[in-house]
Amino acid sequence: MNWLQQLFTQQSIAQTVIIYGLVIAIGTWLGKFKIFGISLGVTWILFMGLLVSYLGINVNKEIENFLKEFGLILFVYCIGLQVGPGFFASLKKNALANNVLAAGIVLIGVLITVTFFYSTGTSVPVLTGIMSGAVTNTPGLGAAQTAVTDMHLAADNNALITLAYALAYPFGVFGIIFSIIILKWIFRINVDNEIELHAKLSAIKAVKPISVHLIVENKQLIGQPIRRIFEMMKEHVVISRMFHKDTIIAPDPDTILNEHDVLLVVAPKHVVNQLKILIGGESAMNLKEAPQNELISRVIVVTRTEITHRRLGDIPELHAHGFTLTRLGRAGIEMVPHGDIVLQLGDNIKVVGTQEAVESVTNVLGNSLKRLEVPDLAPIFIGIVLGAIVGSIPLSFPNMPVPVKIGLAGGPLIVALLLSRFGNVLYLNNYTTNSANLMVRELGITLFLASVGLSSGNSLAEAFHGGNAWIWITMGITITMVPLIIIGLIARYSLRKTYFEICGLLAGASTDPPALAFAMQMAKSDVPSVTYATVYPLTMILRIIAAQLLILLFAS
Repeated sequence: MNWLQQLFTQQSIAQTVIIYGLVIAIGTWLGKFKIFGISLGVTWILFMGLLVSYLGINVNKEIENFLKEFGLILFVYCIGLQVGPGFFASLKKNALANNVLAAGIVLIGVLITVTFFYSTGTSVPVLTGIMSGAVTNTPGLGAAQTAVTDMHLAADNNALITLAYALAYPFGVFGIIFSIIILKWIFRINVDNEIELHAKLSAIKAVKPISVHLIVENKQLIGQPIRRIFEMMKEHVVISRMFHKDTIIAPDPDTILNEHDVLLVVAPKHVVNQLKILIGGESAMNLKEAPQNELISRVIVVTRTEITHRRLGDIPELHAHGFTLTRLGRAGIEMVPHGDIVLQLGDNIKVVGTQEAVESVTNVLGNSLKRLEVPDLAPIFIGIVLGAIVGSIPLSFPNMPVPVKIGLAGGPLIVALLLSRFGNVLYLNNYTTNSANLMVRELGITLFLASVGLSSGNSLAEAFHGGNAWIWITMGITITMVPLIIIGLIARYSLRKTYFEICGLLAGASTDPPALAFAMQMAKSDVPSVTYATVYPLTMILRIIAAQLLILLFAS
């Protein structure tokens, strides 16, 4: 039986696979249990890794480092692809306020660290390691170590930074999640009510088009083609059905308007009154249910890559007679189709028309769901490559002795956000089904958490054998929780942020994927991810700069 013992204890690829498999499986099972109604979810994987490492079971360090970084890349990249459309929508209103709040969290954490420096006499390298671990920011740790090397400080400072970081990190993860739980108690949040609130807010923010039946009463429109209505409207509208000469048809822009024609118009709600002034009053006729109606409606999914890089207005097959494109759904957002929209894989288009015409549109758009079930991996890995390159770009700042990099977490996230919005322009279709995205995302975060746990257990034990371990832990918990709770209260009571938005803000300001995973599991949606992605890039840069500045300004 020696071979079995060696399989679990001697470092090899097989041993790494077995240890990771057990840590992830047991951690996932434990994450399903609730204590006082609260579940820590996938965070249990981190704790299982710490336990296994503390017991003296280690895996190959090179494989461990690769799985840690690659897992984090997969997680943040999938998050970026998923929340990209919502992220760019949030930039119009909430980006400035959210980033100011996130910067406030960073600033308060730095001020607390400096206070500890003057009040306790703890060395700046140790405090910088504690601060980086307390906010689970590995790039900040690397930046501090680089600054120590460039300033030619004592070599043991880097070891102290690493030790302080390893000691503070697991309690940092605990502290961030515990802060979220404390705020939940302070705000008296009912999770089910919060989920329902966000469902209502999403419906309001989506500016979902509505349908209205209008009678042609404007004398100036009689005898004019329908396109005249489109020319007079600033917003895009669609006429899906028309009662014309005792027949219900799917009109085209050249159809001539007669007095008392009834139009079924699809438009944003806020332009309905303008349409009534332009066309006429509402009609009691329901063209969808009228006995003369021989038109059908069908929702068609865009699955043909040949048309995904082209404007709707540039696709001749979609300008034939006998049908109308009435609505377009993308990433949970519904809009009115128009000629300037560039189609993307997975778009849902509602078509109204004759049976023959709708079938022809189906052939043009694809509607083959099986094609979407198998994602195109090449664009996804090209995006990951671009993310690694962006994360490695050195950014130089005045009076900074070393350049700053946003790292292998920030780079892929930024690239994924951009590709989710503009990828089609570059012929990079990064579309994945929700199930595929969730699977890869969960795989990434579990590999990351297992790696962090397996790499920290030994250092944790070593630190506890010293006399300062509990002091460092207390400092780390303070740096973790005090800024989060302060800014959480400000966000709730001054800016009226919802609880799930605050969860994403706190996780993003702490650059902490486990906290984001916890918040998303609680929200049962991607709502926290949008705020997380909004503040993450700036926060990552600020964390890196803060770690370097502490070394440069206070170390000697």
